Amino acid sequence: MATLNITYNGLSADYPLELDAQLTDADVRRIALEVVRAGGIPGLALPALADSAFDGFVVDRLQHGQRIYLRPKVPFGA
Repeated sequence: MATLNITYNGLSADYPLELDAQLTDADVRRIALEVVRAGGIPGLALPALADSAFDGFVVDRLQHGQRIYLRPKVPFGA
């Protein structure tokens, strides 16, 4: 079990993921898009979310892939 944390439009929420294999960054963005559109995350339900909403977002993997963060790029840091 892993946790996907999605940050969008100033909001951040967790979603539990059942993982059988390593996800690519594109997989993470696609899953996030589907979950947010479907209302699967309380407080972060946006049915009209654009297909490109997470394009350019960064995917960070921590705790040996058990925590996955999808977040906007920031103008500072490396």
